[in-house]
Amino acid sequence: MATKIRLQRGGRKGYAVYRIVVADSRSPRDGKFTEKLGTYNPNTNPATVSLNFDRALYWVEAGAQPTDTTRNILKGEGVYMMKHLRGGVKKGAFDEAACQQKFEAWKTAKDQKNQAVAQKTADAKKADAQKHLEAEKKVNEAIAKKVADKKAAEAKAKAEAEAAKADEAAEAEAPAEAPAENAEA
Repeated sequence: MATKIRLQRGGRKGYAVYRIVVADSRSPRDGKFTEKLGTYNPNTNPATVSLNFDRALYWVEAGAQPTDTTRNILKGEGVYMMKHLRGGVKKGAFDEAACQQKFEAWKTAKDQKNQAVAQKTADAKKADAQKHLEAEKKVNEAIAKKVADKKAAEAKAKAEAEAAKADEAAEAEAPAEAPAENAEA
């Protein structure tokens, strides 16, 4: 039986989520499998991988052939690095403690690199949001200025109308008082 480590599709239409499984090479893609090793979600940024590291390492060392995508996932998680280091231990190049130390150093460097990328993405997103906020503030200031100008124009027009009304009222009262003064004289 030729075993393969491959992806088994799940999720809804347009939003694929995969299981990483060990299956007979003759079984269908979404069919029967021997063991589930983890999950892979390519929809997140960066892609999310949940993997049972020990079982994946066991199957790789046992000779299960991964597909191209699965090989890249396993390399990214360090399964092939550990297989390589264990080969060095078997050949006597270094001991198990040195093997673990080298693997931890590799994993730490990889994690720092991933965190730097995630931080860069978060900073870019924050800067973009700040830029949009500044643009929105400018638009709001322009709208507020237009509204203030319009209210000022309305207030000026209202004041002029009231002044004109007061002038008309004063003119209407002035001629009425003038004949009364003439009558007294």
